[in-house]
Amino acid sequence: MIKNIIFDLGNVLLSWKPDKYFEKSGYDSYTVSLIMKDVFSSAEWFKLDNGDITTTEAIDLIASKSSLKKGFICSLFDLRTKIIFSLADNIKLLPELKEKGFKLYYLSNFPLDFFEEIKKKYDFFSYFDGGIISAEVNHSKPDPEIYRILLDKYKLNPEECFYIDDNDINVRAAESLFIKSFCNYGSTDFSEEFYDILNFINV
Repeated sequence: MIKNIIFDLGNVLLSWKPDKYFEKSGYDSYTVSLIMKDVFSSAEWFKLDNGDITTTEAIDLIASKSSLKKGFICSLFDLRTKIIFSLADNIKLLPELKEKGFKLYYLSNFPLDFFEEIKKKYDFFSYFDGGIISAEVNHSKPDPEIYRILLDKYKLNPEECFYIDDNDINVRAAESLFIKSFCNYGSTDFSEEFYDILNFINV
């Protein structure tokens, strides 16, 4: 019986598509490609996610290697909370699940300062009973250790957990620990499919 629902954040409850944001903002395809390669898909970004470096260190390291100007790179980091936005049709699941008696948790790869900003911005975090952010524990998905940290911290039985992510690799990592999982392939409203799977599991 599933008692605990664990949510990824990016592209599950929050849209995070920086390439689309910059395309809509009028940047040419070359610049968008460079922004993604040198900043949001860089080794430094993943180190930031993992809590290994600070934002200031990440900016300095990126600027030392990129053809992008340091001031422009700083402005990209300042835009993070504008690039990300809530997915209302998915977020509506939280109060519904809470009312049904499920415990709710988040498990996401996030730089710590960025997470603190969005946590203040969105009130849906009040529905959660807890959660783990990668930068807090120096482990990032799909490393199985970050899932174990969540399970241990809140004393969760993996067989009583259901996990939602937008990445197959992260889903498989959860399933390797006997956590039943669902991959949301970019849908901004997966509620019907989610309930179909959850009800099937709980039969």
